[in-house]
Amino acid sequence: MSAAPLRILIVDDSRIFRGVLQDALDGRAGVRVVGSVWSGEKAVEFIRQSPPDLVTLDVNMPGRGGLDTLSDIQQFNASRPDQPPVGVVLVSALTDRGAAVTVEGLQRGAFDFIRKPDSADEQANAALLRQQLLEKIELFAQRRHRPLRGLATQPFHTTTDQPPAARPTSRYQAVAIGASTGGPEALTRLLPLLTKHTSAPLLIVQHLPPGMTSYFAANLAKKCDYRVIEAGDGEPVQPRTAYIAPGGRHLLVRRQGENVLTALNDQPPENGCRPAVDVLFRSAAVAYQQALIAVVLTGMGNDGASGLGPLKRSGAYVIAQDEATSVVWGMPGAAVATQHVDTVLPLEQIAPRIAQLLGPG
Repeated sequence: MSAAPLRILIVDDSRIFRGVLQDALDGRAGVRVVGSVWSGEKAVEFIRQSPPDLVTLDVNMPGRGGLDTLSDIQQFNASRPDQPPVGVVLVSALTDRGAAVTVEGLQRGAFDFIRKPDSADEQANAALLRQQLLEKIELFAQRRHRPLRGLATQPFHTTTDQPPAARPTSRYQAVAIGASTGGPEALTRLLPLLTKHTSAPLLIVQHLPPGMTSYFAANLAKKCDYRVIEAGDGEPVQPRTAYIAPGGRHLLVRRQGENVLTALNDQPPENGCRPAVDVLFRSAAVAYQQALIAVVLTGMGNDGASGLGPLKRSGAYVIAQDEATSVVWGMPGAAVATQHVDTVLPLEQIAPRIAQLLGPG
């Protein structure tokens, strides 16, 4: 018996763009557009009457905008915890405001986003939009029968199963983190908790396009006890600072005497990604050797997996997010498959484990 088609609601204040999205989905196997509405208010009304599986949500609408509508959808999901949650894919224009609102939406729990193409070639725009949309829908469909369990931020605690590597004076000096799909929300939950209990520098690759990582860093900075910045080139890595890889550039670290410096480059993408987690991991294995903790969070694909070999040979400690709390278990699953992961943990237990490994301070 074949699975029921994925039921999709289109939400956009532009009748023309709603038609473009409808055309991109019409006739696609496994997908059925069940509604097309022009406002956040209409979207919430529709969802309450006949919940779809997935909503494509324009982030910039008059009246009840994208972020408010996302909050309404999440409240609806919370009101029916025994039912699969309605997912949200944000649809964003290529503007500064669009980027800022999209980042905020991802941090609040939207599944993913697509960007509205704006070239002069309408056929190329339609093809690119279709490609983006179908990719996100396929990814969402893979996890629709595995509802994400609640990820409410937990009070800080020390786990009782203290790992052998934890010591009163820790050898670990830094934490490198890689994430993709679902990562903005995971990092928004992880970092405020972690930064209350350690001072080690954090090096982060989150797959986001150019123009979005600066907003992501600024939003995280408001929630953390650390300085959170988009990484520059040649900066000394400092305590109580989180460095976010800029969209479109690889982030590396290099040791120079007693100091570790950041470095950026424009080498080709790896695993289809720039920045790539593997690039950061390989460089951190050399710069920090056994003094590094590496973390692979939720994400599509396998970025980060090949970098674990150098990390383990250097003596690093590796943590992967578990499948139950990952939006997509591609990257953590690929990491686990390498057999280079020391522990697999739900998201809410990762910060306590890192703090435990880092020791006092």
